[in-house]
Amino acid sequence: MKVTIRFFARFGELLGNTLNVDAREGMSVADLVKEAASGNKAGYDTIFDENGSFRDFVIVMRNKKRIRSQDAGSILVSEGDEIAVFPPVAGG
Repeated sequence: MKVTIRFFARFGELLGNTLNVDAREGMSVADLVKEAASGNKAGYDTIFDENGSFRDFVIVMRNKKRIRSQDAGSILVSEGDEIAVFPPVAGG
C-alpha cells in the first residue's frame, strides 16, 4: 500500500523531506518511520532512542492529526495515509 512520510526541519535534512513508500499490510506508524529512517544512522538516532522508542520531543502526525508517539506502535497505516514527523517547534 502507498503511504507518504514527510520529515520536517532537521529530520528532513537527514532523511529527505518527502518519501513515498510501500508499506506492508499490518504495519504500524512507528515501524514505518523506523524502516524509513533505518538507512541513515544519524537520522534514526535523532528520532529514536536506544530502545527504539520515539524520543520525547518528536511530534508524530497521521493525516494531519497529532498522535501520541507512545501510541504509534499500535496505530496501523492505511492506503494513502500521510505520516508527518516533526522536531520540537519553537518560535514567536
